[in-house]
Amino acid sequence: MQAERRKEELQKKRQKLEELRRAREERKTPPLTEQPKAPKAPPKEKPAQSSKDELKALLADLLDPKPASEVETETPAPTAEEAASTKTPSLDSPPSADTAGPPSAPGIQSLSSEAHSSSALGGARFIPEFVTFGEIILDIPPKEIVYYTKETQTLDTSFVPPPPSEEEIREKVKKEFEDEKKAREAAEEEQRLKREAEKRKEAKLNELSDQEKKGVLISPEFNDFLKYSSKIVERAINENYDLMRDYTIDDETENEINDGPCVKFLCSYFDERWSKNRFVTDVNWSHKNPELSVASYNKNPYNMNDPDGIVLVWNLRLIERPEFVFHSQSDVLTTMFSAFHQNLIIGGTYSGQVLLWDMRAKSLPVLKTPLSCNGHTHPIYSMQMVGTQNAHNLITASTDGLLCSWQLDMLLQPTETLELVHSEHTKTDEVSVTSFGFPENETSAFWVGTEEGNIYQANRFGHAGGKAGINPYDFYKGHWGPVTGLHFHPLMGPVDFSDLFLTSSVDWTIKLWKAKSIAKPSSSAQTISSIYSFEATDDYVYDVKWSPTNPAMFGSVDGKANFSVWNLNDDPEIPIVNTQVGTGRALNKLQWDKDGKRAAIGASDGRVHVYDVGELSVPRDDEWTRMQKTIAEMMDGGELLGKYRLYKV
Repeated sequence: MQAERRKEELQKKRQKLEELRRAREERKTPPLTEQPKAPKAPPKEKPAQSSKDELKALLADLLDPKPASEVETETPAPTAEEAASTKTPSLDSPPSADTAGPPSAPGIQSLSSEAHSSSALGGARFIPEFVTFGEIILDIPPKEIVYYTKETQTLDTSFVPPPPSEEEIREKVKKEFEDEKKAREAAEEEQRLKREAEKRKEAKLNELSDQEKKGVLISPEFNDFLKYSSKIVERAINENYDLMRDYTIDDETENEINDGPCVKFLCSYFDERWSKNRFVTDVNWSHKNPELSVASYNKNPYNMNDPDGIVLVWNLRLIERPEFVFHSQSDVLTTMFSAFHQNLIIGGTYSGQVLLWDMRAKSLPVLKTPLSCNGHTHPIYSMQMVGTQNAHNLITASTDGLLCSWQLDMLLQPTETLELVHSEHTKTDEVSVTSFGFPENETSAFWVGTEEGNIYQANRFGHAGGKAGINPYDFYKGHWGPVTGLHFHPLMGPVDFSDLFLTSSVDWTIKLWKAKSIAKPSSSAQTISSIYSFEATDDYVYDVKWSPTNPAMFGSVDGKANFSVWNLNDDPEIPIVNTQVGTGRALNKLQWDKDGKRAAIGASDGRVHVYDVGELSVPRDDEWTRMQKTIAEMMDGGELLGKYRLYKV
């Protein structure tokens, strides 16, 4: 558009120059002689003399600034010859030098012709001569307009476009916005068409055949994904939180009033695939993850294809199935979490092997002891971890009287072995160990319970003039059947009761013992009696455990599915809580969690029951002082008094 406009301007300039050149050439050519115009007739109503006077005055004003009177007096009247010689020259002849004068306008030429005519008529004294003069044309170029930009500066500014106006900028922005909107709509439409095409493509997919479905279902990748994802979903579902709870309602009016202490049932673990037709041999809690518990099982006599021993890890947030399943070639009689490794699980088997499973690995053990004479060759019913984080050992004892110490990272052979023998044993010198226990912060001295019901004190190392092994002088006599459980009082609170331990037996009793100090060994044989006997049960007592928080409380389980909670400060003769657990099958094992608020109970029907004891585990301020008084009374003759009361009843 700018170029066309520029072309038009140049064309107009060329035309104008052509016209000026043409006019100049016309002026250079001599004009044709013209006859002088006849003078106009004066008006009839005015006299001729007055018209002449007016003409003279007008010419005098135009040509000479002097007044007309002075001209008349100074200029003499010309003669006839002079008048003839001063006639108007021909237009064809060029003007003379003396007659050259300034250029005259067209109006002046007309006045000169009228002056000639008037002079001829009236005889004027002075008649000027008029000549033509060429017009001088000056071509002045237009003023140059220079435009500057930030990037370039050009000399030829004629082709630089003018800056855009506000309206043009607005139109340009509007157009860009519309273009962007159209591009976005086109992209969205393209994405929509792609999705529709993908949907149509998926709809056309053929359904998998039965063989392909079966291949997907049995693939290990699919099974691992299904197990992991379903566990997460079940944990979320098993959160016991009431979403519809109304906080404006008073719960005290709705809840039943409880008369006395009680325990609350939380859950029961049972898996139809692994727990059926088995019974629980041991239970334990994790030291690092309080929601995890582990249970060991014996063989299933009705399914010979399953492993003989099973270890299941249960989760309080996953009740319907176990978190982990571990296999063994022999019945697992005892199991526990490692106290210093949260991912390791240890088990003792009926064949005498010690197995180590890792929750990060598969179901088979990662380490196990060999079946040789270097280790156990008889069933392992009891084991315990002693030591600290940096120096600890696993202590195991079997029914052949062999005690072994192991390092968890090296199970090929025990670091040390000790044969527990007693010269006064009835049949053989070997002592058949069914349970044993170490006092708190003790790694050398320990006490063992045997099949014949006796309890012996033994040492791992010889010291104070004694030898390693069973102390032959101290004889703890009280039970009349195999000892099923032995547990030392935990070291807690302001008063140390770590020398007290409880034992349970198939003679329907629970006995409280005070361990003799190993700092003063006996030099002669002596029999040590229990300081109290709890005889409120009427069936086998399979396990007994002190509470880890309340110094006067402990729990026991028996063959009639009774879970009993005892408090020595309240009533040492009968339990403060006695609850029937499960289906009435015998209860084999009991274990408190780290906080002492939950108890895991293993039953002979393959179920693991979890109970919450609530406020019973919280000790009162005077619980330790009262416990001291109770123990002192028992040692002064409380055992005889208790037996007498039971005899009268």
